[in-house]
Amino acid sequence: MKTVWLGILAAFFFASSFVLNRSMEVGGGHWIWSSALRYFFMVPLLGILVLARGNLLPVWREIRRQPGRWLVWSTVGFGFFYAPLCASAIYSPAWLTAAGFQTTILAGMLLSPLFFFVRHTPDGPVRERGRIPRSVLLIALMMLLGIGLMQIGQAHNSSMGASWQGIVLILIGAIAYPLGNRKMMEVCDGRLDAFQRTLGMSIASLPFWILLSIIGWLQHGPPTGEQTVQTFLVALFSGVIATVLFFGATDRVRNHPARLAAVEATQSLEVVFTLLGEWMLLGVILTSIGMWVGMILVIGGMIVNAWLSARSN
Repeated sequence: MKTVWLGILAAFFFASSFVLNRSMEVGGGHWIWSSALRYFFMVPLLGILVLARGNLLPVWREIRRQPGRWLVWSTVGFGFFYAPLCASAIYSPAWLTAAGFQTTILAGMLLSPLFFFVRHTPDGPVRERGRIPRSVLLIALMMLLGIGLMQIGQAHNSSMGASWQGIVLILIGAIAYPLGNRKMMEVCDGRLDAFQRTLGMSIASLPFWILLSIIGWLQHGPPTGEQTVQTFLVALFSGVIATVLFFGATDRVRNHPARLAAVEATQSLEVVFTLLGEWMLLGVILTSIGMWVGMILVIGGMIVNAWLSARSN
């Protein structure tokens, strides 16, 4: 039960990024700085954490071994994930962004045919291409229906009309995140733990963030002091504290599939925490039955997915 509570606490801190990104957008901060500054802050914060654990040198060795692959897939996994997610705050409230991003779990499964895994048999290890279970497709349709209902409800209440641009940006981030991270797991091949890999990917994605920052500086000027502080809080709460709590919880139950699935299911509470945070800070509430039904479908889809994972294991 302790690991479940750790997962819930991690979901709370993860939700802070959605609320603060929306708050910065509403306050006039540009999405470029909301995204780039997070990783500029995360590199030293994670660097201190990894250094304190005595695991810094292996990160440098791995990056030097395959710099091109590190650069490409870190840019996909972090750059093409977080920049669109921050840009979506222009079109969508934080709770809708949080709900839409939950599809990243299913996106990871739908990308399975792009990857190979090793299955151990009596005749030795066999390398096989991943497959997509039929149940995953049904859950994906369930969650996409939920997101569609929430977006329709949002469009009716928004002066911007049917802002489907926000959903497209969220889905880009939801696909890029598992794609980049899975490719990087192949590159690392178990030689780095989660904290080291996250630090390495943050470092390798810096050229993307530097280029984006130059564009932001030339077109929109430097970030404000308030946006800088809020972005530091996102890096601290979501990038460090939430990551440590979630990885800590999953590490404790990594050999117990049912418990691991229960911990992963707690991340569906990000949507609830984001909605509560946006209500308290920005006064945003769900105003239609369709929105509530959509949210229930998204959260329910995550819970069903976790249950099926535990059952199959």
